[in-house]
Amino acid sequence: MLFFAIFLTIKNINVHMWITFSFKKTFSFKKHLPFLLFVCYNKNTMELKKREFMWSPWHGCHKISPGCKNCYVEFLDKQFGKDASIVKRNITNFNMPIRLDRNRQYSIPPESLVLTCFTSDFFIEEADDWRKDAFDIIKRRKDLNFLIPTKRLNRLLECVPSDWENGYDNVIIAASCENQILADKRIPMLLSLPIKHRKVFIAPILEEINIEEYLSSGLIEEVSVSGESYDNARVCDFNWVLSLREQCIRQNVAFSFHQTGSNFLKDGKTYSISHYKEYAQAKKAGLDFKPAKHF
Repeated sequence: MLFFAIFLTIKNINVHMWITFSFKKTFSFKKHLPFLLFVCYNKNTMELKKREFMWSPWHGCHKISPGCKNCYVEFLDKQFGKDASIVKRNITNFNMPIRLDRNRQYSIPPESLVLTCFTSDFFIEEADDWRKDAFDIIKRRKDLNFLIPTKRLNRLLECVPSDWENGYDNVIIAASCENQILADKRIPMLLSLPIKHRKVFIAPILEEINIEEYLSSGLIEEVSVSGESYDNARVCDFNWVLSLREQCIRQNVAFSFHQTGSNFLKDGKTYSISHYKEYAQAKKAGLDFKPAKHF
């Protein structure tokens, strides 16, 4: 059987995918071609910021909290008949940060931001046998910054290398939270663990959340907020986003509103927003805030 690897470079958002699939009897161009064209050509939301790259050393996850209910990875994998709950090492993409171009230079240039494990969780149990190799790559590319979001901060200490100490200078750990209960559970862990650079992802935001007491610690460098996407997406209320922004401004913490979600509530009206416009619409709101000093 012939297997074809399709590497789709999605630019200008928080989602960049390397999708591999095989042409089987179940594959239908009629069914999948519109999705492929959407991925390839939608420049409003698909162009990653300059010097940002997505690295997925493994793919797949299993749900552990309310924010996982309508997982975007699960939705996208279903388009190709894949089971997102099966965690697999990404053979074609594992060494991406140390891959060389034709000039024998690193394909990812120095000072780039590497969005790490956005289609899984870096600290998921199934990746325990592969994580050492991933950390070796991170240590080899000290000239890159690796952003690692996670819902599994409780596993960090048992997963990091022996030389981790207070964290690596080039690793940013982001606690992923979606409601007040999980913010109150995960952000204190983020603050107490040995980490050099800390961020908070409120994604998808499911209710109004107050994290100002944690922001006042001075240890959180940025808060990034987004709504939920694709089928059955829950509402993202603009007032929730504004509340978090105000908290960040008061505590002089960087803030980013990076995606509206598919169902966006503003001024009492709910808007249905196509996924390819979610990033652009969030940026049009002009809510991003950068303090005088930020990472």
